[in-house]
Amino acid sequence: MADGTFAVLMLVLGLADMSTNHCGTSNGCMGKSYDTPRLAFSFGEVLERRAEPASEVYLRYDLGFKLGPFGNAVGASVGENGEVWVGFGQTYKIDIGDTPFYTELHAMPGLYLDNGGFDLGGPLEFRSGIEFGYENRRGWRFAASYDHRSNAGIYDENPGIETVQLRMSIPFN
Repeated sequence: MADGTFAVLMLVLGLADMSTNHCGTSNGCMGKSYDTPRLAFSFGEVLERRAEPASEVYLRYDLGFKLGPFGNAVGASVGENGEVWVGFGQTYKIDIGDTPFYTELHAMPGLYLDNGGFDLGGPLEFRSGIEFGYENRRGWRFAASYDHRSNAGIYDENPGIETVQLRMSIPFN
């Protein structure tokens, strides 16, 4: 899944959830609701594909509201070779039954500066991915995540990269 598959999956599942659980409410399909804001720290590695394997640190802040089923987040990452990505987008969390386990999809357009590191083809790059995690009683989340970044073919070159990370997020109540 080295493309925008996660973004499409998030959209399809989120729209189905919206139709089933949000459109019939007083807030409407994209009604604003409260959600726990949280700060997530991720440490991982860019996988060897066209890029050389390299470490990356990723910081994401999930805003304290949803629009329909979609959360909102801002993120920034710095790669070992100086690459920087900053973006804003949506998340969609799926609880796995009545357990503390969950999965979350995200799709975030952003700006990318290669700073002499890996060239992704242009400054506008899309980050989409999935995480599988565990949320403890205090609301702390521990997860493994996988994401893909590319420019969706809007530039002549579109090599794309994948990143595997370990993530910890802390709620702000």
